[in-house]
Parts: sequence; C-alpha cells; structure tokens
Amino acid sequence: MRIGIMGAGSLGTIIGALISKGNDEVELIDVYEDHVKALNEHGAMITGTMKETIPVKAITPKEMSGTYDLVLLLTKQVFNEEVVTNLKNYLQNDSIVLSLQNGVPEESLVSILGKNHVIGGSVEFGATFKEPGVSELTTATEAFKSNAFQIGELDGSVTDRVQKIKEILDLVGGTHVTDNLIGTKWSKLLVNVALSGMSAALGCTFGDVIKDEVGVYSAVSLADETIRVGEAAGVSFALLAGFDLSIFKLAEDESNLPTAIGFARKAFEPQALLRASMLQDLEKQRKTEIDYINGFVATKGKELGIATPYNDLVVSLVKKAEDEKSVPTFEENICHFKELKNK
Repeated sequence: MRIGIMGAGSLGTIIGALISKGNDEVELIDVYEDHVKALNEHGAMITGTMKETIPVKAITPKEMSGTYDLVLLLTKQVFNEEVVTNLKNYLQNDSIVLSLQNGVPEESLVSILGKNHVIGGSVEFGATFKEPGVSELTTATEAFKSNAFQIGELDGSVTDRVQKIKEILDLVGGTHVTDNLIGTKWSKLLVNVALSGMSAALGCTFGDVIKDEVGVYSAVSLADETIRVGEAAGVSFALLAGFDLSIFKLAEDESNLPTAIGFARKAFEPQALLRASMLQDLEKQRKTEIDYINGFVATKGKELGIATPYNDLVVSLVKKAEDEKSVPTFEENICHFKELKNK
C-alpha cells in the first residue's frame, strides 16, 4: 500500500515515521523544504516522551507523482481548497483520504473529493515541532499507546477498509473505530476549543491553563458552550479516550462546576506539556485555524441562537495577535477571562 502523509508537521512527522517502520511505501509530504531535507538526510527524530530516530522518505508537494492508496490529511484547514483540490490528481478510484485535521472538515472534503474517498478521524495525542527533522511527542507514553486515534466511516458503518486503516495506524498508537464519527469529531473539537483555544489566547501550555483557577474555569466554560451548541445541532457527543464529556455540561447554577474542573485537571494532565498548534502558528507569525475551532462554535452558536461569550473572547484575542503579529502573554490576557467570569 502506497501511503502519503500530507502535512508532515509535528504530528505528521511522528505518524509518518512510525508507519514507515512497518511499511516501505510511505512518503512524508510537506512544503517546508528544510524540513524535507532534514528528514531525508537524518531521519525523523522523535523526542519528548518517546526518543527514536527513524529513516523516512520525504518530498515536497511539487515532487508528488503517481497515485496513493491512502493519504493521511494533516494540513491546516485554511489551506484546504488549494491542498485538497491538488490532491485529487493523485487519487485513483479506490483511494482513501483519512482526514485527521482539527475541527469538522468532512463536509467540505466530500464536496471536493466525493464521499467515497473520505474517511474521518481524530488525533488524540499532542506534539510540538522543534526544528527541521525533529518533533517532540508531548503526550504521556501510556496515553499515547492506548488512545492515539479514533477513525470511522462518515455513515457510521464499520467496513473492511476502515479496519485495514486501523491496522496501519496501530503501528503508531492505539486506534479505535467509531460508528459515531460526527460525535467523535465534535468531542475532539471540544478539547481543541477548550485547551487549544486557551493555550493560544494565553500563550501557554495546556498545563498552565488547567492549574490556573481562572484558566481552568474558562476552559470548562468553553467546553460547556461547545456541548450546548453541538447538542442544539443534533450532535451526540462520543466518548473521548473513554471519557464521557457530558460532565462539562454545566447547569444554570453551575452546581456541576467543581466536578467538571476536577475532571478536566485529571483528564488533561497527560497533555500538560502541549502548546497548541495555533500558538505555534502565532509564534511563527502564521495564520491560525481559529475560525475552524473556536470560531466554528461561535458561528454555529449564532446560527442556533446560543450565546458563546468565552468562544467569542478567545477568537477576539487570537485574531488580535494575528493582526499584530504578536504572541499573547498569560499575565495580560488572563485578565480578560477574569472580567468575563466576574460578569
């Protein structure tokens, strides 16, 4: 099976490297030429909670040729129109594109590629790009081995092809097939909204968010808003890494708040070292995926008549940093969340 890793950033480098150990026909595809060169010359170096250097084959998109049996899509949604339209040229009739992007991009992917080519999934571990050829795994090893991915057909059926993809991804970490893909994607979205959104807005790690009283309160409030918007849209949230996310659904009197905060601190502790990819984008003065994460919830909330003040604030702060080409600071921006909390 010929496999392409489209977007060999922090996650794609680790995924592509570990799959390469069990498959000779794997290409890591990325626009960053220095990174491609380093991967080819020195291999993919994984640091952090795993330490291993693995020989890989890396190319730039302009070097793509032939067709792929399976493409793992890990590029950012902001580039989808260009990337996915170009990708069509390298697919055959039974080729599969597994979306491992943040957010809920499947509908837009189907409109470009056709439903038969698309399978959805979520990545449930974190990584940080350190330098060309080097990616740091930031998730605890035990969590990574047991829960690395959830994947599924768009219609919820469990097919032979999704089982075959599971076998490939098991080379990386624990992979689970779901019959509730939309619920799975929204559950992953909830984590990105709550933790990645706060990490980007505050310029800090996930651990910094959950150990701060205002930070963790805001993260739980973001999760609550996501659940309310999702349920109003007809979504049934799936278990994520075995956790029932309904615990973040707060009553009007917030009586469930202490339990939700305690749960958040325990559940997300394995991700404490992670810095959101959106924060990494701000540090590199790149456009973030905020419109597809917190902005997606805020926009959907407006459509459904549900207030999303915490998501609105995160979007505002991240877009301000984008416009100013600056990196948020915890001390400055936590004050905005404190003001919102005290309203």
